[in-house]
Formats: sequence, C-alpha cells, structure tokens
Amino acid sequence: MKIKVRKHTAERKANRLKKKIRIRKTVMGTEERPRLVVFRSSGHMYAQVVNDVTGTTLAAASSLKVKEAAKGVDQAKKVGLEVAKAALSKNIKNVVFDRNGFIYHGRVKALADAAREGGLNF
Repeated sequence: MKIKVRKHTAERKANRLKKKIRIRKTVMGTEERPRLVVFRSSGHMYAQVVNDVTGTTLAAASSLKVKEAAKGVDQAKKVGLEVAKAALSKNIKNVVFDRNGFIYHGRVKALADAAREGGLNF
C-alpha cells in the first residue's frame, strides 16, 4: 500500500498516514477475527468492524448516529459501546484493533476501552 503525500499536506497528517501504512502491513482482519478500525475527526468519532478478506463492513457506529449529545472522551465511549453492541449482535466477539495511525491516547483509547467493556476481545 502506497499513499502519495502532496507537498501541501500538513506534516501532522502526513506523519499519521505513514504510521497508518506501517500498521496496515501487519494488521489484517479475517472472517474469524475482523479488524476494528477507528477514525477520529476534529468533531466526531467513527468505528467499523471490517473483514479484509471479502472487503466488507460487518458493523459500524459513529458519533453522528449516537442519539445522546456528548463531546470528547464521553462521545468516544458511547461510540465504542455502540460498535461493540453492533458486533455482538452479529456474533463477532474477537477483533483486531486498528488505531489507523492515531496515537493510542485520549479519544482513541476511550473508544477501545468502551468496546472492551461492551464485550469485544482484542
């Protein structure tokens, strides 16, 4: 996988994309153990459970669809619980965590911890 970084791309985003490539070399979602992908924007959190063999999204949750209004870490916890509930409803218990190049801290860590509390193993 190669991502072309243009000269006008912010350095912080370029570094995240480089980390993402390094992570994706080793992290692969399968039928038995799909990949839990996290994306964090400035205002919202998104999480998907993906089977990379078939290229399908098995479960997803985002802060846009969570009914309760929250921000920051609280918002990430709610998204983590929602994605865990959606995955468990499809009999998915074991996943591989893909932090998507983001630092495992703050909102990303809160989402991961909430997904574990919701019943996912990784």
